[in-house]
Amino acid sequence: MTTRTTRTAALLGAALLMTLTACGDDADSSAAPAAPAAPVPAGETPVTGPVAVTASDRSCGLSVQAVFAGPNVLAVTNTGTVATEIYVYGPDDRVVTERPDIAPGERADVTFEVPVGEYEIACKPGQEGDGIRTALSAREGGTATATDPEQEAAVAAYRAYVQGQADALVPLVEEFAATVKAGDVAAAQALYAPSRVPWEAIEPVAESFGDLDPAIDLREADLEPGQEWTGWHRIEKALWVDGSTDGLDAVADQLVVDIVDLQGRVATADLSASSIGNGAKELLDEVATGKITGEEEAFSHTDLVDVDANVVGAKKAFEVLTPIVSVNNPELTATLTREFADVEAALVPYQRPGGTYVSYDTVTEPQRQELARAVDALGEPLSQLAAEAVR
Repeated sequence: MTTRTTRTAALLGAALLMTLTACGDDADSSAAPAAPAAPVPAGETPVTGPVAVTASDRSCGLSVQAVFAGPNVLAVTNTGTVATEIYVYGPDDRVVTERPDIAPGERADVTFEVPVGEYEIACKPGQEGDGIRTALSAREGGTATATDPEQEAAVAAYRAYVQGQADALVPLVEEFAATVKAGDVAAAQALYAPSRVPWEAIEPVAESFGDLDPAIDLREADLEPGQEWTGWHRIEKALWVDGSTDGLDAVADQLVVDIVDLQGRVATADLSASSIGNGAKELLDEVATGKITGEEEAFSHTDLVDVDANVVGAKKAFEVLTPIVSVNNPELTATLTREFADVEAALVPYQRPGGTYVSYDTVTEPQRQELARAVDALGEPLSQLAAEAVR
């Protein structure tokens, strides 16, 4: 999977619910745990316009405590000494949207869309842990319309796509798990990468499935102390490093259970035009930082299968939003169409008959850098997709 970090129950940040002036830079990156975020005062007046977020190594300051429900923008400035991530969390740590890799000194706009309710903005210095959290309330009023028919249509089309991929995923994983339980290492190795393709194609909205994301797709490198390791990558290591499936019956069974659970969650997953656009951008960032490097499939070296499916999924997100974006920003639509084609062309030399790819450990460093350049060129205009979809 993924470089996304896991969630735990601890919530940080009550002491950080003051104003922006209380949230200055701090070179000490050892943020101490704090009490759960306090609720926003009922009398706090919502504002229109971007919410300024100052993310330092020890604090996460917001310029306001309440916004109007609907589309909103976080104008994030990282004043710290390490890269940070920004998350918008709903109830039960449901991820509304996220933005990784905001470098020290960098400014980034994060578009999100929420109904009336209580939320938390989390800054994650060093891009790990539960983050430093500040409460944000979304209130009724403002100029947001109840529903945009074009956005509704885009969300419905993307949900149908995700459901189709999830439905296809179940039998593939069931077959893969059966070979693992049968002890057939060669057959399990052959089915490993194909079993992951529909999952990788819906990763733009993987965070919408909550705790299933790490349960299914956590890498060994991202394990936290004491955390149980489950999912595809636990099996991957056993197949390619140990050459054995001994002791993996329960892991294989749980993977099937989790995938069936995911299939059932699609219909109620929180999706919006902005989360679809943001998800596509986040996924391409993950490709550039964790998959082009070979860190994702560290044992099987099937990384290019993942990358191909990720590009397919990100392109689908763009396609469902194209009717909106082509009106709001036709130049962006043309740019993204061209850059997606360039990334697809960059992958062609590594394809083998039958839709598979060469082992990634045979791809040279200069070749990897060329792939990274193509992905980076797509990532920059893709960062504008969410904002143009809700403008």
